[in-house]
Amino acid sequence: MPYRTLFLATLLLTTAATVATAAEPTDWFHQAKWGVMTHYLGAPPSSKGGAELTSEMWNEQVNRFDVAGFAEQLASTGTRYLLFTIGQNSGHFCAPNATYDKLVGITPSKCSRRDLIADLSAALAARNIRLMVYLPGGAPAADHVARQKLGWLWGRKGGWQLPGEPVGGRLAEFQRRWESVIREWSQRWGKSVAGWWIDGCYFPDEMYRHDDEPNFASFARALKAGNPDSIIAFNPGVKVPVIGYTRHEDYTAGEVNLDKLAKAVEACPGRWLECEGRKEQFQILTFLGSTWCRGERPQMPDDTIIATTRQLAAKGGVVTFDVPIQKSGLIPAPFIEQLRAIGQAMKK
Repeated sequence: MPYRTLFLATLLLTTAATVATAAEPTDWFHQAKWGVMTHYLGAPPSSKGGAELTSEMWNEQVNRFDVAGFAEQLASTGTRYLLFTIGQNSGHFCAPNATYDKLVGITPSKCSRRDLIADLSAALAARNIRLMVYLPGGAPAADHVARQKLGWLWGRKGGWQLPGEPVGGRLAEFQRRWESVIREWSQRWGKSVAGWWIDGCYFPDEMYRHDDEPNFASFARALKAGNPDSIIAFNPGVKVPVIGYTRHEDYTAGEVNLDKLAKAVEACPGRWLECEGRKEQFQILTFLGSTWCRGERPQMPDDTIIATTRQLAAKGGVVTFDVPIQKSGLIPAPFIEQLRAIGQAMKK
């Protein structure tokens, strides 16, 4: 074989082998197969509540969070990742953010003095568990001051719209402000945060599907500012079958209520969903209690949840289970028992 032909053949084979073995950003997520979520919030996950919680009360609660005990609980289940809320609708967040404080001007700050995310990531990393974080795509719905200062408007009549408030739209100024808040957190935590799950991206055509920024692309850059390898998802709301939402996400948000879990798993086409010419990891997020972050005990028996988890993993998908969490930072025993049962079964 002539040297040039041999060289080209070798180059092609080497390139093909490199492509075949190239790591995907979601490989670790895919290999984990299942994980845990908790809603650790200053108020229930709704547009109401939170006004009764003062900054000092919130700081006391966050300071008492039992990071070591929580990490030990998770390690005992065999999970390889945790999805944890930075904050949601009350306007209280469990980590400092100078950009947020400057923009909203609320004093004393509703961001905790303790960086609970940093403390959690360190404790979990020591137990080989990755940390992912949750944040809404809009301003905290129950904090009217923050909404006004950030320039947030709900995108349709009803829902979280305030009386007399106009309907939202492009909200370019809000998006730029929110990206700057997120960028500070992302750069603060760096590679300590392995992924983001962004809730409430319900108005993509009005806000994000634009060629000019701000858009999904600029939002994704802000999320990845501190860790380009972090994986992200934008939530369109409950969708069964699960859908891909934008080529700027790495995995599906996959919000599914527990009563539709079996149907969503059945519809899973395999590891990948294609969206706008890019593949993303198939993932479902559901709850084990009576609803999100609530319930005295799991709704479904271990065998049912295990069978569903195995079915999805066999297809190449991932499932994340939301469970209640106490103010102390510990998960109630009935849920830890079911998570341990899942972990033991998935080892086999």
